[in-house]
Amino acid sequence: MARVRAFTNGRVCTRGKEKLRDFYVDLDTGYIVPEPYEDPMSFVDMQNHVLAPAYQELQINGCIGVHSTTFVDSRTYLSHLENISRHLVSQGVGAFYITLPTIHVDLYRKILPHLNPRTFNGGADLLGAHCEGPWLNPLKKGAHDADLMQNPAESSVESIYGDDEALSAIKMVTLAPELGNSLEVIRNLTKRGIVVSLGHTAADYDTGMRALKAGAKMLTHVYNAMNSFSHRSPGVAGLVSSLEAPYFSLIAGDLHPAALAMTFRANREKCILISDAVELAGLADGDYLGHIQIPHRPNNQKKWSDLVTMEGNENMISSCKSVEESVRNLRKCSGCSLAEAVRCASENIAALMNDEERGLIEEGRKADFVVLSDGGKVQQTWLAGEMVYEAPELSDTYAFEDYQLQLMLLEQQNKKKLILAREEHEERGDQGR
Repeated sequence: MARVRAFTNGRVCTRGKEKLRDFYVDLDTGYIVPEPYEDPMSFVDMQNHVLAPAYQELQINGCIGVHSTTFVDSRTYLSHLENISRHLVSQGVGAFYITLPTIHVDLYRKILPHLNPRTFNGGADLLGAHCEGPWLNPLKKGAHDADLMQNPAESSVESIYGDDEALSAIKMVTLAPELGNSLEVIRNLTKRGIVVSLGHTAADYDTGMRALKAGAKMLTHVYNAMNSFSHRSPGVAGLVSSLEAPYFSLIAGDLHPAALAMTFRANREKCILISDAVELAGLADGDYLGHIQIPHRPNNQKKWSDLVTMEGNENMISSCKSVEESVRNLRKCSGCSLAEAVRCASENIAALMNDEERGLIEEGRKADFVVLSDGGKVQQTWLAGEMVYEAPELSDTYAFEDYQLQLMLLEQQNKKKLILAREEHEERGDQGR
């Protein structure tokens, strides 16, 4: 008999709507199943809290002192990935794609085989790699090393990333469509099942449209590292509202509230929230060393609040705002519902990446979900129907008990009430005499 756990009394977020309902999880598989004919072996009362599909990180370079490009040896690298995965569940993240920026070709080939999908005990699932480079426009390099950027007219997918083991880890590539032979690279990547996104680009609207027709499906961190939007020259940012609009990612901690709200409202079903976090996320404010992507000099990175900037200027390297915070920020800036906001960190990403196992709390999907306060703060994270994180201040808020234990405790409570009632009755009788 299957070991089924029932989750009851939860306000489940699905497709931008919130609905009070129950669901059932087969604990042997970790997937949501139809309501069983027999009583479930255990129950969890979600106490009318908001339940959303576990968040996904589509673009994260690192956190808690670990950067994706820092490679010493295989064992150390995998240990660092595990540390990242366990940190992410505290932010409601159930799955992530590690982002590799523009780096040496040899380093791509060394790191990528370690980024094939894998699971970590008690942590978020690694779903693969997002290669943000090296086919980017040096004029829009951002924090990337322009000297390492490649021209697609002079290189191929195989010559950059390596053999099949390395290529199998890549799930997304960000490139600039105006570079020579970019359209052919887009077609090549798309045939391999790799999602192509446009970013770090000086392309105009028409060039972006041709890239979409060639197979590109997304825009990377809209407004950042691309031509500014204007009424006469919208650039690739203008594709957000086109008839066949691509998905688009936003760094919610970096944009003006009006720009964030306007872009989200242009196409809510295609909006994706990313952190684009680097290794300083989760660390204290201060000055830090650079790394392979940023020249390795003392005090070459400065973290202040949610931003990381380069030494000697205010060029932003990254935001350190988590996806959890981005969800709350989007809701605050746009006035959307919490269910609409969480969609941008879960369901929309799963749809973009053709992931039919995640992104929704429904039958046939993994039982990966996050419990939220009405304000959007992460209270708990559940993966495969098991709780892997609970906010420290909530240690007793959602006590989980086995169903038989629940009955036993209820029986004990009833017995205590009967004993107290009998004692009170006897005491009143003594006083009457």
